[in-house]
Amino acid sequence: MTIKIVTDSTITVAPELIEKYDITIVPLAILIDGVLYQDTDLSVEAFMEKMKASKALPKTSQPPVGVFSEVYDKLAEDGSEIISIHLTKALSGTVEAARQGAMLSHADVTVLDSDFIDQGLTFQVIEAAKLAANGATKEEIIAAVTKTKEQTELYIGISNLDNLVKGGRVNRVTGVLSGLLNIKIVMEFVDTTLQPMLKGRGNKTFQKWLDSFETRISGRKVKQIGISHAENLAFAMHMKNQLQPLVDQEIPVLDTNSTVATHTGPGAWALMIEFEK
Repeated sequence: MTIKIVTDSTITVAPELIEKYDITIVPLAILIDGVLYQDTDLSVEAFMEKMKASKALPKTSQPPVGVFSEVYDKLAEDGSEIISIHLTKALSGTVEAARQGAMLSHADVTVLDSDFIDQGLTFQVIEAAKLAANGATKEEIIAAVTKTKEQTELYIGISNLDNLVKGGRVNRVTGVLSGLLNIKIVMEFVDTTLQPMLKGRGNKTFQKWLDSFETRISGRKVKQIGISHAENLAFAMHMKNQLQPLVDQEIPVLDTNSTVATHTGPGAWALMIEFEK
């Protein structure tokens, strides 16, 4: 029985991997100054420019239930089963829309909440796709994806609090003061919530965290690392160069997706790491 893999556009992954493993991506929608776009319609550069120029924070919305149902039915026309893996429910109702779509569909669909986003989601999707390509059973794939999830950690660095202020996550006075003082924040995504780890002035804050992180994980076997950024290629590449000796696999450095960039704003980065058990 063939198993096909579905995910959503909050995945950050090299396009050639999507093509190689024939992964189906269902796009979220994004509203910018009254204009609705499919997440996949805008290049990273175009989205960042529109976001900076917009009067209000762009709003993302989950794919309609009916879209999921249609996608599943089409993929299952040849009798295939489907495993659909999506971004954490803490940031979007996408996984619930996928579950409702699966109920309406005539296909055999298993919907999984990755509890992550960006390359944290990628780790699980690519693991599932590799196993599916090698003929693994649905149960084997779900077990492997669960293991990947359990061994993954996600960290985010915020350079500018403007988007957090617009989104109501930080009050405006704090945002203005942080901008004036050049405050940087590093957070970890723990149990589907962002927990502040370090706050300080200037880019030395990021370097301080990176050095302590490298020390903390020394001695642990690393399976893979992924680095994403929103207009902060310089520090993203710096992280790659510092951490590459810890892992055999080449560390991908990619532009993040519009959903992540909407929350973090420009200058942000994300580091995702999966450990061997």
